[in-house]
Amino acid sequence: MEHLNVSYVAPLLSLALLWSVAVVTPGPNFFNIAQLAVSQSKRHGVVASLGVATGTVLWGLAGGMGIKSLFSAAPTLYLGFKIAGGCYLIYLGLKQFKRKAAMTAADGSSGGPARTLLSVYGQGFLGNMTNPKAALFVATIFATAMPASIPPTLLALAVLTMATLSFSWYCSVALLFSSRRMSRIYDRSHKWLDRFAGSCYLLFGAHLVANR
Repeated sequence: MEHLNVSYVAPLLSLALLWSVAVVTPGPNFFNIAQLAVSQSKRHGVVASLGVATGTVLWGLAGGMGIKSLFSAAPTLYLGFKIAGGCYLIYLGLKQFKRKAAMTAADGSSGGPARTLLSVYGQGFLGNMTNPKAALFVATIFATAMPASIPPTLLALAVLTMATLSFSWYCSVALLFSSRRMSRIYDRSHKWLDRFAGSCYLLFGAHLVANR
């Protein structure tokens, strides 16, 4: 058993390194968490990070069960999933252009009507789950770092590692963007920051829909 546990170290280290690079690379999840933290509160950003981490758990389990092979065998399924994910990001982008940001209170939180924690959890979760590139990247990481036949214990450790890295990174993003300094910056220039975030969502979404 000791030898078996030691044999998990190399694949887990490889997976952690590859996943760390993927997580810290700015993408839809980053802009999602940053915008929620600066426009709502630190708590909202952290809860949305938990939603992203939950999605990471599901993608990790799917990667361990061979989602890449599924998409290869059913390209129409992947195409439909890709278009759906792109449309969701476009929807988020359009919402940013229409949203009226609330003024920032003295404690650094939003002074207007706040989003419910359940809604921001769902936004973080859906933002992660509707990104087909996340699915393929997870599948590629598993194909690269994991053995062909993954023991259940190793799969559980791999998924736990990925979820922990995702949650830790996006919590850090939420803490940074919910600071009073960032709140004051947002209060002064929320119109342009919201439009920038909306433009990023639209670009990510349009790329997914158009790049078939």
